[in-house]
Amino acid sequence: MIRKKVNNIINLKKKPLLSDTEMYIIFSIFGFMVGLMVFIFYAPNYYKSEGPVEFEIKQGSSFTTVVDSLYSIELVKSKFFMHSAAFLYGAETNVKAGKYKIPNGLSYFDLIELLLTGSKSNQVKITIPEGIWQHNLAGLLAGKLNLDSARFMELSDDINYLQELGINANTIEGYLLPETFFIYDDSDEIETFNKLFSEMNKIFEIDSVERQMNLLEMDKHGILTIASIIEGESNIRDEFKKISGVYHNRLKKNMLLQADPTVQYLKRYSPRRNKIYYKDLEIDSPYNTYKYGGLPPGPINNPGKDAVLAALFPEEHDYYYFVADGTGGHVFARTLNQHNRNVGEYRRWRRNNRR
Repeated sequence: MIRKKVNNIINLKKKPLLSDTEMYIIFSIFGFMVGLMVFIFYAPNYYKSEGPVEFEIKQGSSFTTVVDSLYSIELVKSKFFMHSAAFLYGAETNVKAGKYKIPNGLSYFDLIELLLTGSKSNQVKITIPEGIWQHNLAGLLAGKLNLDSARFMELSDDINYLQELGINANTIEGYLLPETFFIYDDSDEIETFNKLFSEMNKIFEIDSVERQMNLLEMDKHGILTIASIIEGESNIRDEFKKISGVYHNRLKKNMLLQADPTVQYLKRYSPRRNKIYYKDLEIDSPYNTYKYGGLPPGPINNPGKDAVLAALFPEEHDYYYFVADGTGGHVFARTLNQHNRNVGEYRRWRRNNRR
């Protein structure tokens, strides 16, 4: 009896756990899964354009945001497979920020490897001062990015380029936001201008800004024009809205703006551009707000965000005049008599300081 049980146990051990048929099915399924994985993750993804496509990953972007962007511009066909490839690589938290040129036909794994390697482009920190004239901006950008300043100026007045951006004006001056930017060192002139233009546009995409323009019955071009004059008048941000209120008040009364920065703009290439003489007030140009009513044809510099917001949301008051106070600020007046007294005070201060 005992021997019989032992023999049964021995025979049980000798009997295979799976039949040949079952083993064949398992290996077939495994082979199919491996083949499917190879097909999915190693097969090339083709997009419609010739390529390579430039793609930017901004600092702090989540991997989900990156995948959504890749999918939206059809660089990958499936967000699920892209996430799966990143999971298999352990790459979901290791993708590097930067600007990439993505060739056509990369597989999911190839694309993951590219994003893990990092962009070959470096970013240059550029600080653009508010109120900068266009020719000075072209020189600054060309110097920092080793680009052609002449090309910048050509683009500034290129009607076809302006129409592509939706600018109904003769120049891009005023539509480029001065700020501190990090710009890729291999950016060309158009890419650089587009970045500054898009940053300025963000101000006007806010709902409250659109409503305010409707209340003022002004368009973006008019707002940027006033903002550029405000930027040229003062370096004190706290004065911007009060100065804006003066110009809005004068426009409502159909008074000449008589803004010195518009005359300085006409002399911007002159060595004594910041000094205004009485003869300069007679320059025959629609930009001369001492001779021509209303706003000048367009912005006279590239205003900063504070000046743009001041132009949009002027301080409500009954001032129509202002003059420098000698300390960097301005004195405001309601009437011409008050203004003339303030001008006299300023001239006396200037004479005393000359002595």
